[in-house]
Amino acid sequence: MRSIIFKRNSNLQHMGILKRGLGKMTDNSDVPKNETIDESDSSDSDSESSSDENSAAAADTSPVESDQEEEKMDEGEAAGEGETLDEDDELVKAIKAAKEKVRNHPPDIKLEECITDICFHPLNDMIAVALITGDVALYNYSNEGNTLVATHEIHERACRDIEFSEEGSILFSTSKDHNIMLTDTNTGKLKRFYEDAHEVPIYCLTILNNFTFVTGDDDGIVRLWDVRTRTSSPVFSIKLAEDYISDMITNSSHKYLVCSCGDGTLSAINMTARKIYVQTEEYESDLTCLGLYRNETKIMAGSAKGKMYIFNWGEFGLHSDEYSGLKQSITCMVPVTENIAVISGEDGVLRATHLFPHKHLGVVGQHSMPVDNMDISNDGHFIASSSHDNDIRFWNSTYFEDIEVKTKKQNRRRDLRNNLPSSKIGNSSDFFADLS
Repeated sequence: MRSIIFKRNSNLQHMGILKRGLGKMTDNSDVPKNETIDESDSSDSDSESSSDENSAAAADTSPVESDQEEEKMDEGEAAGEGETLDEDDELVKAIKAAKEKVRNHPPDIKLEECITDICFHPLNDMIAVALITGDVALYNYSNEGNTLVATHEIHERACRDIEFSEEGSILFSTSKDHNIMLTDTNTGKLKRFYEDAHEVPIYCLTILNNFTFVTGDDDGIVRLWDVRTRTSSPVFSIKLAEDYISDMITNSSHKYLVCSCGDGTLSAINMTARKIYVQTEEYESDLTCLGLYRNETKIMAGSAKGKMYIFNWGEFGLHSDEYSGLKQSITCMVPVTENIAVISGEDGVLRATHLFPHKHLGVVGQHSMPVDNMDISNDGHFIASSSHDNDIRFWNSTYFEDIEVKTKKQNRRRDLRNNLPSSKIGNSSDFFADLS
């Protein structure tokens, strides 16, 4: 499992301008309600009087006054259309400043195929994108733009999980075709091929170190692999559940491998003894994702019903804390600091939660459709997320190290709606605060 380095570092949003319009009102109060105007009788006299009045007005109006009136009319029309704005207006200044602010994250990546997984390179500014076609695309990213480096045709069916080796030279991938591939990141050449590594589609993969990795499949089976062996057989295999293995995680000692399962159980495998160490009772819904916190002393599991469960490391039989997360399913999670998790799911919104003490910090970013995958860059500067829209968005996360959490009474509903600096939507109170 890759280690994450946290470093310390407001994304301004697009604001709309209300158009100013001038309305006209016709006053017919002098016309009796039960009477009508005979337009045919009065048309001749009206046209004659109107002609005389216009001639007189034209004679009495000087050229200077006429020019001034035209200027006023032009200014009024422009103001009504929103074309001419007061340069000294504080609102205008704030809007201009927002538009001119330099972007502090890479632009979105748009693809035609469905994205199944994303993974940051452990050393370089590169991100790998797994696709439903079985291909893996590699992009170099920066604030100025993204560049497609290569596309590797690896699997015949949907690629489900990808991970870089610790030094980033090898790309590990699993697929619905039951196979495991080890591909050279630079050349795209196949380094190792595990054909029919599982009897059913492989759901997830986790790298333990330079030589070993584990995989979990749709039938609840976990297998350990060692690249130093010449055979394509696993070191050992163990069945944990009747449902899929959703996520796997370990700490730096690699003594225990913790697995979340689709049947709602959390299982810990003793890697030395190669047997199940402990397994929880079934929770009310699927356990979907895992994260390590507090210097690897706490592990948090997200669930399909939006709840978050905290376990002490080594005490995996029962959770020590339970947090109310979202009303929707939590599908993915990334730790951004030792105390802060960013979670997302069916509503397409990325939210940050401080765990110790527990407090919802607000919205990190948003997609228009459900989010399936998230990852954090090797330097901790960016979070990337992919959604059903076949897009990848980047969120600057450097401000998290400076966040101070107060223990005063919290407003959960307000906190969940609060937009953080990385969000594409700003809080109205923050925007107008700049005008004071």
